[in-house]
This record gives sequence, C-alpha cells and structure tokens, in this order.
Amino acid sequence: MDCCTGDSQGLIGVTGDFFEIRQDCRDDVPKTRFKPKAGKTLSAKRWHSSFTEEGYLDIARVLQRAQRGGVHPSIKGVVWEFLLGCYDPRSTFDERTHLRQQRREQYESWKSECQEMERTVGSGKILTMPLITEDGEPIPDSSSNDVVHQLSTETEGSQNIEQNIEKASPDKKVIQWKLSLHQIGLDVVRTDRTLVFYENPNNLAKLWDILAVYSWIDRDVGYCQGMSDLCSPMAILLESEADAFWCFEHLMRRLRGNFRCTSSSVGVQSQLAILSSVVKTIDPKLHEHLENLDGGEYLFAFRMLMVLFRREFSFLDSLYLWELMWAMEYNPYLFATYQTETSLEKRSMELKENDRLQTQYGRFEKKNVKNRRTDQPGSLSVFLVASILEAKNKQLLREARGLDDVVKILNEITGNMDAKKACTAALKIHRKYLEKTKTT
Repeated sequence: MDCCTGDSQGLIGVTGDFFEIRQDCRDDVPKTRFKPKAGKTLSAKRWHSSFTEEGYLDIARVLQRAQRGGVHPSIKGVVWEFLLGCYDPRSTFDERTHLRQQRREQYESWKSECQEMERTVGSGKILTMPLITEDGEPIPDSSSNDVVHQLSTETEGSQNIEQNIEKASPDKKVIQWKLSLHQIGLDVVRTDRTLVFYENPNNLAKLWDILAVYSWIDRDVGYCQGMSDLCSPMAILLESEADAFWCFEHLMRRLRGNFRCTSSSVGVQSQLAILSSVVKTIDPKLHEHLENLDGGEYLFAFRMLMVLFRREFSFLDSLYLWELMWAMEYNPYLFATYQTETSLEKRSMELKENDRLQTQYGRFEKKNVKNRRTDQPGSLSVFLVASILEAKNKQLLREARGLDDVVKILNEITGNMDAKKACTAALKIHRKYLEKTKTT
C-alpha cells in the first residue's frame, strides 16, 4: 500500500463512530464534541488529492485544513505520521515505502533482542508482576503469583512461566529494563479501558510490546508512567505494530525531555518554568496570587503537560487537540531536524528568503520563526495551559485559597473544553507573550 495511505487500519475493534466506548462505561466518560465537518476537517478525499503522481505531498494544503477542523478519523494515523515528522512530504511514494520497510525491519530486530531477554515479548501475553529482584535475581515460582497476564486463549505456551524467565544478565541496563516490564503491564491494563478496542487481548499485548521495545531502545529515559496514554492512540490508529511504534517514537522525540528525571529535578519542570514565565508576563496579578498559594512552580499543571491533556478531554477530542497542536507547530524542516541539527536562526533566514515556505509552517511555529525566537518560548501545550488559567482567572482569584482549590477549579474543565477554542485562545496568549517579551 502506498505511503499516502499507509496501513491505517479499518480501525480494528472500532465501529461506525470509530472509537466505540464500552456499553458499561458510557456514563463515565466525557462527551465527545469533535464532529468531522465538510469544508473544514481534512477528509480522505482531500488527503489523497494532496499527493502528486510521484508522491510529493502538498503539506501546506494539509496544514490549512487540519488547523481548521482536524483530521477525519479514517485517516488520522497516516496523517499523524507526517505531522510528527516520520516522513518528509518532499519524498516520493517509493522512497517512503523503502523507509517504512527499513523501519519495520529495525523494529523487528529490536523486538527480537527483547524476546531473547524475555520471551513474554511478542507472545500475546503481558507481565503484571515483577520478573526479577532489584539485584537481577529471578523471582521463584512467579507463575503462582500471576506474574503473567494471560491474553491468549491458545493452550500451547501454558507451560510453567519459570521456564520463560532466563537468568538476568549482570548488565544493569538489562536489569533496569526487566524491572520496568511489569509496570508497563500494570499501566497498559488501565489505559483507555473504556474503549471496546482494548477488550481484544491482542490489542493490549500490542500496546505492551511497543512500550517494552521502546523502554529497551531509549536507555536514558526507559519507561515512565504516562507513556501508555501517549502510545495508545498510535496502537489504535495504525494496524502495523512497527508503524505504531515509529509514530510513538517520533512523538517521544518531542516529549522525552518531560520524562527525563534526576535526583534533583523532574523533566517536565522546564516546561512548568516556562509556563510560570508566560503567566507572570501576561497576567502578573494571577501569577502573584498563585505564588502566594505556594503554587508558583505550577505543579498543578504537571499532568496536563505530561500526557497532553488526555484526562481533560474525551478520547476522540484529545486526538483532535493533538493534531491541531501538531499542525500548528509544524515546520518544513521537521523531518530534517531529526537527522541533523538546524538552527532556528538559519530556518528564519530561509523563511524570509523563500515566501513559499511560509505556507508550510503551522500558525504557532510561524510566529516563533518570524520573531526570531532563539530562546524557545515553549511548546503550544504550555500556552494551552496558560489559556486555561486565563479563562479561569476570575474564579481562581476569587475562590482559590489553597492549592487544593486550584486543582478543584481546574478539574472542572474535564469534559467541558472545546479543543478548537482552546487552541485559538492559546495562540492569542502566545502572540501577546511574544509582543511583551520582544527584544529589539
């Protein structure tokens, strides 16, 4: 299948509304606001017509429509691959087919490495109990403690799980990886559990395998809670496990800094510090009030930034929000910058010299480049949080007498936010911030 359509599935386990909610959970999930709109939402027809005969993609045309009304559910997966920089729109069908095959082979190679260390990987099962001790010693008789969550109905492979646990390597990286596997399993069985898609045990195993492999190849960060929420949509939207892995891997190139923690700092603190600066600049009164409540570090926004508002929106609305953000943050050097470093100053000069490239920037990124911001004024998600705080300004000033009140007020937005309006408000905050901090 051509890379313009990829392997975006017939959306396995999903019915006519694309992301079916389990019958017993329908009263417990936020109402979905997103509805595809003709003339605004990027449709499958418009998507396919945006490719030339050779396969070059008119990304400006795609961005224009995606920023207006998001992407139709039937093509979200393949569009995301471009928005996240998995594929260069200036490549041909053949070039992308070749690259896709290379990546699939690389994923299978990494997966095989993981299988050699722990045979549960790729077995249709997931681990929900620890395999080894902190010292790397196998936990004896682990099968009696439900160390494996059985996901396959096949009787073969039901032998004692101890036979599947190899002596842990003394390599600390292997030990650390094995120690993470059961935590991945615990998170996977809790992720998007309201969706019919995850009633299929094979789909749970698919998500677990992707995260297990990612945890192995990203040695600096490994696996952290929250990653399952970010990976789940890719596992649903892209039928090929390898393609879903690479889509998630490219998203993590943007977000992995949020998960990098040391003994003295939490990765997302850099984003929280930018948020603090933004609010202090655009609304000093609100910032002062939050500081007086010992909320100046903005830790109450931790979850929003870590999992990109997955808790504040319904499943489908959160996907809509993501693609709006990625389209608005898009720049034509996204693919290239994953291969080599390209300075913002150089990109700014090229933008100025080539008017045609201006249409290939998302609305948010275009502002940054035009203002020659080399100090990285934060991602769009930071300005989204700032816009939420601004929308709740009066209530926060009037009712918040402690951090618990701040959290309570912000929790009221769950299920009550409009993604498009939130992004529009964030762009206004961004423009205001750039104007106030503009240097001559």
